[in-house]
Amino acid sequence: MRKTLLLLVPVLLLGACTWGITLDEAGKQVRTAWSGDVSQCRDLGKVTVSVMDHVGPVDRNDIKVRDELEVMARNEAAKMHADTIKPLGEPADGSQAWGAYQCGSVRPGSAAAPTNPSGPASSGGAQTFPIHGG
Repeated sequence: MRKTLLLLVPVLLLGACTWGITLDEAGKQVRTAWSGDVSQCRDLGKVTVSVMDHVGPVDRNDIKVRDELEVMARNEAAKMHADTIKPLGEPADGSQAWGAYQCGSVRPGSAAAPTNPSGPASSGGAQTFPIHGG
């Protein structure tokens, strides 16, 4: 029984790391401009968010950490009345800085992307889809 408990505790602790980090209703209205040009947008400031990137000696999944940082940045940017965020650098030690912008109908990066309503461009283009709703 004691061995089972010792094995179960770390699993529960690792699973608990993501509880409570959810995209709220206001955050769902904030876009992420990964490489888009935000020069036509109004700069509202900087948001720095952080999450645990390791639990004890165990490193957390990098993709999960990045996803949580984006969710938190979108939620915080919404409080500033921003509609777009853009990472200002790579995550480091579970922390990341994001720029918060008000772009309105201007969609960062949309001028450079060709539009093709029938699907990907015939010259090897690709379609992308979000991995989570929001």
